[in-house]
Amino acid sequence: METPALPQASPVPRLASIDAYRGFVMLLMMGEVLAFRSVAEALPASGFWTLLAHHQSHVAWTGCSLHDLIQPSFSFLVGAALPFSLARRAAAGQPQGRLTLHAFARALILVLLGVFLRSTGSDHTRWTFEDTLSQIGLGYGFLYLLGLRSARVQGFALALILCAYWLLFALYPLPGAGFDWAAAGATPDGMLPGFAAHWSLNTNPAAAFDRWFLNLFPPDGWFKHNAGGYATLSFIPTLGTMLLGLLAGGVLRSGRTPQAKIRLLLLAGLAGLAAGWLLGAAGLCPVVKKIWTPTWVLFSGGWSFLLLAGFYQVMDVWNRRAWAFALTVVGMNSIAAYLIAHLWVGFIEQALPRHFGRAWCAFAGEPYERLLFGAGVLLTEWLILWWMQRNRIFLRI
Repeated sequence: METPALPQASPVPRLASIDAYRGFVMLLMMGEVLAFRSVAEALPASGFWTLLAHHQSHVAWTGCSLHDLIQPSFSFLVGAALPFSLARRAAAGQPQGRLTLHAFARALILVLLGVFLRSTGSDHTRWTFEDTLSQIGLGYGFLYLLGLRSARVQGFALALILCAYWLLFALYPLPGAGFDWAAAGATPDGMLPGFAAHWSLNTNPAAAFDRWFLNLFPPDGWFKHNAGGYATLSFIPTLGTMLLGLLAGGVLRSGRTPQAKIRLLLLAGLAGLAAGWLLGAAGLCPVVKKIWTPTWVLFSGGWSFLLLAGFYQVMDVWNRRAWAFALTVVGMNSIAAYLIAHLWVGFIEQALPRHFGRAWCAFAGEPYERLLFGAGVLLTEWLILWWMQRNRIFLRI
């Protein structure tokens, strides 16, 4: 008598909305080559190009532009994808120990890859951990462990992270009379009034931590300050952003109806926007992306929930996917896209005029020649990713 076959685990679907949303934010990052700012500077009277330039740049300190939403969206989507990844690996029969080993190995690779990218062009390894990949890697192991717990535990961990990180800054003493403002890299753009001064540029506990921690790495005394105010400890609230994504992914993986899922995502998005903005406006905690304040977690997380809801409605509920083909190509190979944008742009910018001349973009004249050339670079990057997809080459960590 033949032994009956064991039932196979049902396949875990891959949400098109997550790939499309990820591709959207990666294209925003890659789109820096379009150089909207150069066009805006050449046409200062044009409100259209001024607006585009603003949203292709980071704000000086407080507030938010579209460009500022790239990193939190990417971090949010790491969390949103985790429940699906864990389910797929469990359905494939991978033991828990192997899953855990993979998660922490992935975390280490992301951290080191971020260090590598920050070190390119330097005469020594720059042991800094503010790169997007490093920030995700530093928190990914914790995210994985929390991904094995209930939504209630995840929500409690999120609240604990935000409250504890707020207290760290709120209780840290403000600079005294003898503080060396110039040495700390404290500039007027990043100075805040009143209680909000606890979150000013390079005078906060995260900056003080880096002045100690990063100088433990060679060469001796090399780190003075980060000009943008970015800090290693931002990985803690970044974990909060990933937890918001994890909660969103749990909603999408649940047995709720599609419209119930969308309602929850919309409500979470509106609540995050309102809470982040109100706490910032009240002066209790400014909305600052560069040091990833708790209000930034809520505010940027609100936008991430709303964008995910929109993509989910269109891509997975209405099944309208053809329009997002260009986004999906990038989103399915996001690590490759990130590396191409950081490592290959200079090579592509040199190769295009060498092989195709500049007549194809020079005809536009100034100030649009640089814009058209950037479009050529961006198209080349996308074509590389499209070729990789057609040949089933996906860079996974």
